[in-house]
Amino acid sequence: MSNGKSKFAWNNLPSETVTIYFEDAPCEVPSGVTVAAALLGHDDNHFCRSAAKQEKRAPYCLMGVCFECLVEIDGIKNRQACLEPVREGMHVKRQHTLVDEKK
Repeated sequence: MSNGKSKFAWNNLPSETVTIYFEDAPCEVPSGVTVAAALLGHDDNHFCRSAAKQEKRAPYCLMGVCFECLVEIDGIKNRQACLEPVREGMHVKRQHTLVDEKK
């Protein structure tokens, strides 16, 4: 299930998986995990960039406090990957800037 670009590996793989698309590339991941966990198992790069300095960011706290895992999910920006469960066919993209949804 890993594409070889990650330091993480899936242990005790569940029998049920779903396919999500990260940057339009299909990724087979265990069902029931969060988007952050799924992406960490496939890509060891960044999920988003910091609003201040545009530095690469990836999940840090994995519980919704730090906002270091913001991604676009199915066209909706500012989604916290650590709080969103994967579902079949979801499309996830890196978010390179903080988006003000009120504008």
